[in-house]
Amino acid sequence: QVQLVESGGGLVQPGGSLRLSCTTSRLTFSVHSMSWYRQGSGKERELVAAISSAGGSTTYGVSVKGRFTISRDNAKNTVYLQMNSLKSEDTAVYYCNARGGASTYWGQGTQVTVSS
Repeated sequence: QVQLVESGGGLVQPGGSLRLSCTTSRLTFSVHSMSWYRQGSGKERELVAAISSAGGSTTYGVSVKGRFTISRDNAKNTVYLQMNSLKSEDTAVYYCNARGGASTYWGQGTQVTVSS
């Protein structure tokens, strides 16, 4: 079945950077829009960033705009999230999402903790 596997999470100090990756398998990657969501403890899941299937259009959540960058490599079936100037409020589990037609797929999530 379709698999989305996130990696790159971890512990980072405030002001630091991390790069998340989401590699997919058994998915026609190039026809799916890809997104990153996050869910902090006791909070609802929220959209962080999204990118269209060809990569020409991106969308960002208000709280991360200007600090995070989403990109994709269709040859590697992978989507990335470059996170800079991290803040404690960015602490959450980050999930990769693929959407195409009526289908939606989720990864298992990767923990990002921003703390000194």
